[in-house]
Amino acid sequence: MLGALARARLAEDAGDARQALAALAVVANRAPDLPGLRARMLEQAIEVGDLAAARSAAAHLWEAGDRRIDAQLVLVADAMRRSDWRAARDYLAGRTGKGGLDPIARLIEPPLNGWVAMGAREARPERHLLETGTRNVPQPAFQFEAGLVQVAARRPADAAAIAERVTPTDRTSQLVAMRLAAALDGAGEREAAERLRGRIALAAGGREDPALLLPDQGVPGARSGAAHWLGLLADGFARTPGGNPKIPLMFARAATWIDPGEWQARAALVEALDRNGQKQAALAALAGGRSALPPVLAMRRAELLADEGAMAEALAAAEAAVADVTPARSLLVRYADIARRSDDVRAAERAYLRLEGDLGEGEFDQALHANILIARAELLLQADDWDAAAPLLDRAVALRPNDPNVLNFVGYSSIERRRDIPRSLERIETAWAQDPQNAAITDSLGWAYFLTGRIDEAVPLLERAQRGEPGNAVIVEHLGDAYWKAGEHFRARHSWRAAALVAEADMAARLEAKLRDGLTPATTAP
Repeated sequence: MLGALARARLAEDAGDARQALAALAVVANRAPDLPGLRARMLEQAIEVGDLAAARSAAAHLWEAGDRRIDAQLVLVADAMRRSDWRAARDYLAGRTGKGGLDPIARLIEPPLNGWVAMGAREARPERHLLETGTRNVPQPAFQFEAGLVQVAARRPADAAAIAERVTPTDRTSQLVAMRLAAALDGAGEREAAERLRGRIALAAGGREDPALLLPDQGVPGARSGAAHWLGLLADGFARTPGGNPKIPLMFARAATWIDPGEWQARAALVEALDRNGQKQAALAALAGGRSALPPVLAMRRAELLADEGAMAEALAAAEAAVADVTPARSLLVRYADIARRSDDVRAAERAYLRLEGDLGEGEFDQALHANILIARAELLLQADDWDAAAPLLDRAVALRPNDPNVLNFVGYSSIERRRDIPRSLERIETAWAQDPQNAAITDSLGWAYFLTGRIDEAVPLLERAQRGEPGNAVIVEHLGDAYWKAGEHFRARHSWRAAALVAEADMAARLEAKLRDGLTPATTAP
C-alpha cells in the first residue's frame, strides 16, 4: 500500500492524473477509509474525466458527511444525466446549512434547481430563479435563465415577457440573453428576440466574442439547460485573473457529463483543460463527435495543434475553419497568426491578404491594416527582400503617421539595414517623443544615434532602455557596443556577458567573438 501511495504522489507531482488515479484505486482496495483518500481520488477523476471513478469517490464523501462542492457537482451531473430528478434535487439541497448558501452555491443552485424542476415537469419551474436575490429581485442572468426554462417548458410568451422587461448588464447576463433570443426565435417569438438582441451590447460588437461565435443552440430540455449554465460558469471562472484552474475544469466536466452535445460546455472544457496544462486532453475534447466542429472550435483546435508543434496540420485546420465565405474577423486574425507561426510564407501572405480584404475605413480597421502591412513586410524582411518590403512599410506609415509603434518598427527596420538613415532617424525620434517610456523605442533611438556616430547621446538612451527591459538581449548587446565605442571596455564586456546568458545562436556566436576580440565592424550588432 505504501508503494501505491508513493506512486500516486509521484504521478500527482508529475501531472499524470490517470496514473495517480490508478495508484489511488489500489490504495482504496486495501484501505478504503484512509483519511483524505476519496478527496484525492475525486480530484484526479475530475482531471482525467472518469465519471465512474468521480461518482464513486463523490458518493463515499457525501455519505460520510463531506459535502464538498466538487462532490455535489459530480453527483448532480450524474443524476441529471440519468434523468433522476429526485436524486438531483436532493443533492442540490444537501449543502445548504443554517448559514445559508455560500457564494458558489448561490450561482449554482437556483439555475440547476430550475432545470431539475423543469425536467421533473413541476409547475412553474422558473420560480427557483425568480424568487431569489436581494429583495426578491433576481440578477439579470437568472431572469434570462428563467426565460430559457419557460421556453423549454413550452411557454414562450412568458419568456418573451421577461425578455421585454429585463436589461442585460454583465457579460454572463448578455450571453444568457443571446441564448434566450435564439430560443425565442426557435419558438416563434421572433420580434421579441430581435428587440432583445438590440439591447445586448455584445451583439453590437459583430459577434466577435468567442462565446457568441458558437452556433445558436436552443435549450430543448433540462440537461442541455443545466450544461449551458455550468459551461457559462466555467467560462467565467477561467477568465478570473490568477484563479485556480481546477475550478473551471470542475464546472466544465460536470457540464459535459450532463450533456456532451452542448457547445458552450465543450468550449469551456477545452479552455479549462488547456489552462490546467492538459493540451492533449483539450485536443481530445475536440476530436470525434457526431457533428462537425463549429468554425470557432475548429480554429481553437488549430491553435492547440500549433502549440504542440504540428504546424502543417494546424495550418490546414485553420484554413478549413475560415473556408466559409464570410468568417468572423477574429477568426481571420487567428488564422493569420497560425499562418505566420507556420513559417509558410505563402500561406501567411494568403492569410494576411484575406484579412486585408475584410477591412473597412474606420479608425480600428486602419490601425489593424497598418499592423497587417507590417506583418507582411516582416515576412519579406526575414527573406532579405527589402525591395518588396519597403513599399508595405511606407503604406503602413501613410495609414498611421502618428502611431509610435508603427514609426518605430519602420524606422528601426530601415536603419538596421542602413537604408535612408536620415528619414529613419526622424521617424524613430517622432516615435520616441510620443512614447519616451517605451523601452523598445528608446533602444531604437539609442541605436540610431550609435549608427550615426552620436555615441554620447546613444549611451544614456541605451542605459535607460536596458533599465526598462533588463532581460532583452538585443538591448543589452546594443548597450555593450555603445560602451565599447565610448571607450568603456570593461562595461562593454560586462554587458555582452549578460546578453550572452539569454542570447539565441546567431547572437551568441557574435557575442563570443566580441568578448574574445573586442568590437569590430563584422561583430557590430545588426
